[in-house]
Amino acid sequence: MMKLWKRASGALKDRKTLFTIGFSRKTSFRNPDLDSAIIHATSHDDSSVDYHNAHRVYKWIRSSPANLKPLVHALSSRVNRTRSWIVTLKALMLVHGVLCCKVTSLQEIRRLPFDLSDFSDGHSRPSKTWGFNAFIRAYFSFLDQYSFFLSDQIRRRHKKPQLDSVNQELERIEKLQSLLHMLLQIRPMADNMKKTLILEAMDCVVIEIFDIYGRICSAIAKLLIKIHPAAGKAEAVIALKIVKKATSQGEDLALYFEFCKEFGVSNAHDIPKFVTIPEEDIKAIEKVINGVEEEEVKKKEDEVEEEKSIILVERPELQTIITDKWEIFEDDFCFTCKDIKETDQHRKFNVDPSPLPLIVIDEPVYFTHTLPDLITF
Repeated sequence: MMKLWKRASGALKDRKTLFTIGFSRKTSFRNPDLDSAIIHATSHDDSSVDYHNAHRVYKWIRSSPANLKPLVHALSSRVNRTRSWIVTLKALMLVHGVLCCKVTSLQEIRRLPFDLSDFSDGHSRPSKTWGFNAFIRAYFSFLDQYSFFLSDQIRRRHKKPQLDSVNQELERIEKLQSLLHMLLQIRPMADNMKKTLILEAMDCVVIEIFDIYGRICSAIAKLLIKIHPAAGKAEAVIALKIVKKATSQGEDLALYFEFCKEFGVSNAHDIPKFVTIPEEDIKAIEKVINGVEEEEVKKKEDEVEEEKSIILVERPELQTIITDKWEIFEDDFCFTCKDIKETDQHRKFNVDPSPLPLIVIDEPVYFTHTLPDLITF
């Protein structure tokens, strides 16, 4: 009885909102037709998702950049006024679909226009909704970070259309790995969460995981060709860190897909085989690092020997006492060699934030080398 009452109350709220929208005027920040589609797509009904109105929203976004401001205004207003996990989750799924539209105007969004980092449902006891609250917080965290990442990628490609440097590629892979880590935190944890809406959201998450992990593997395959003996130590160290993390995340993904399959997520029915990166590729990167270190040590030793030779020529009157390591001069001139210190430039993942590709795809790159198969079904 209580469940029916909640559904009726939610439906009444939606109708009241739609009635109010009918009297609003179209401005640069408001589009009544778009507002209506958003209300339908984010209704209080937890038994279904209105994909028809969701696709209407996507068409508006693709049709004109002018529709972005009304979308942001309507979505932020909808989310900020509700305390329903159902409406909030549908709004996040709608945002996820908008980010998949691949329009250049998305660069204006940057971070999401609302904050759900401490979301808590206000219509039921926390003992019943804690799992939904955690799910929404994790989903929001990913979308907020991904929104900024996508915006940054679009801006960069419009300003600098040329190919990225090795350092830029390393930075991009690290950010993708951080996003993948955030995706793996989105999962139902409570026993009462096996609902249609949660399963639909998990389908979106699984599709996103395939897309991002596939891009990580593709980028690493190209990167392994570029990391050769001529590469610098800093680049090789970061590359090794990325490769090891990719192997670890492959194991995490296998466990995640097993969980999703048991939970009933349809897109996780066929679990892919996550292949680890060949050991010889890891050793090749380690060889680059060790080779650079040996060259630097030898170079430093040569500099020290040259320095001592110069000193002996300039001060011929000095007698020397030869030890097994250094030459010590009797007038207390002492020369010591400082240890060589290398500081790895680890870039933190710092962002200010449908099965379609989420960013502009790179131009085709052709290689004479055979790329390792990092993800197979």
